[in-house]
Amino acid sequence: MDAVVAHSEAAMEKGSTSFRAAARLFGHELREDVWQLYAWCRRCDDEIDGQDHGGASIPLTDAARRERLEMLRRETRAALAGEPVTDPAFVAFQRVALKHRMPEQWPLELLDGFAMDVDGATYETTEETLRYCWGVAGVVGVMMALIMGVRDDAVLKRAQDLGLAFQLSNICRDVREDAENGRVYLPAQALRAAGVAATPEALRNPFNHDQVFTVVEEMLDLAEAYYRSARVGIRDLPFRGALAVAAARDVYREIGRRIRRKGPDALASRMSVPKPVMAALVARGALVAVWSRVERLFQAPPRRPLWSRL
Repeated sequence: MDAVVAHSEAAMEKGSTSFRAAARLFGHELREDVWQLYAWCRRCDDEIDGQDHGGASIPLTDAARRERLEMLRRETRAALAGEPVTDPAFVAFQRVALKHRMPEQWPLELLDGFAMDVDGATYETTEETLRYCWGVAGVVGVMMALIMGVRDDAVLKRAQDLGLAFQLSNICRDVREDAENGRVYLPAQALRAAGVAATPEALRNPFNHDQVFTVVEEMLDLAEAYYRSARVGIRDLPFRGALAVAAARDVYREIGRRIRRKGPDALASRMSVPKPVMAALVARGALVAVWSRVERLFQAPPRRPLWSRL
């Protein structure tokens, strides 16, 4: 394993408890490609948030964040053009992007998603929240599918759906943490309908947890619809890819289920999945992947009329 791949593996190990166990199910070559794409995604996210692998943030001015965003755009375009890059995360990205002929559109749309945070975007409607989810996660699902060899638009749409579901789960898990950082991703219309102002202060107030949780439940219901839609696409992935994706789907989905079971008290702390439960879910995902080979014998059900960027 060379230094760039080792750096990418370390980024995965440190930055994603939920995905790293599932990632081990990829075949060797694909696993290294996934690590390398993840390392770049993680690097870009951390650069905008002033974090180290999703850890504590350092304060950044708006001007500093915009400078960082422009640097990420320059380095990403250079990597895509095959120009020399030195940052290990960008070297990793360049390898994967050139190897799999990654269209420039998708990585740049990820950076556009991060720009929504830089610009302080607000989210009035569920559709606006979903557009944010696309920019920071749905497009990652598409890129992950591309490096698994997927080119069919219908399958890429299911990969998008899984990314949207992941991000909706993240939003529901991180309501308090995001509010403490001055961000509100829950739709403002839904919050007002529940009797809560769409402000960080209102979401941090424990007296509002019951009302806020009604909106969280709506977002979890929406996430479930996307998880179900993504499930159909597993049949069209290579088997080792299906193993990892099915496992990751079950692990992330469990976050939302645990939030729902705990109720409004879940807003007081960050929900996580215990390692023994995670191991069981990874095993269950393997069974789903095996069954998906049988499902190939039958016509896939049509996709529900859910919001889609693709």
